[in-house]
Amino acid sequence: MQSETIPLKDPPMAALFAWLIPGLGHLYQGRVGKAILFAVCIWTTFLYGMYLGNGGIVFFRWDAGEQRWAYICQVGMGLPALPALLQSWRVSHNRNPILRGYEKPPDDNELNRLNELGRYFELGTVYTMIAGLLNVLVVFDAYNGPAYLEDEEDEEIETASKLERASVKT
Repeated sequence: MQSETIPLKDPPMAALFAWLIPGLGHLYQGRVGKAILFAVCIWTTFLYGMYLGNGGIVFFRWDAGEQRWAYICQVGMGLPALPALLQSWRVSHNRNPILRGYEKPPDDNELNRLNELGRYFELGTVYTMIAGLLNVLVVFDAYNGPAYLEDEEDEEIETASKLERASVKT
């Protein structure tokens, strides 16, 4: 049985859409089932992580005192993680923040408050990181399409076909 090829609609654009909003790239390509599956799983994971951390889990901080490595995974989520990056950049360049209540990246007092959540802060961070990393796989799927493994039978048929063509030529 031969694997069918799925025509992908503009893979780079689909990958961009898939990164910006999980599930959107597959919806753009007409793969509705995958779009719903990916959107539900990834959004649920991300929003549950945000819930565990009282909404203070996704933030960007990269100074001498602390590098927020978790954000590198969280940014895989796309649009939901980008305001943290923009907010940090605006504040570091002495501009007014876009979101009220986020005048600056979390200071030590705010981080202590978040750490008072105990394991929920860490669990929320892990959940949002997992959602971002899963979305990277979704972006790859939107760009390249499904991955198929060839069956042994397919390889045998292909080999026999090549041998047949070679014998016809001679």
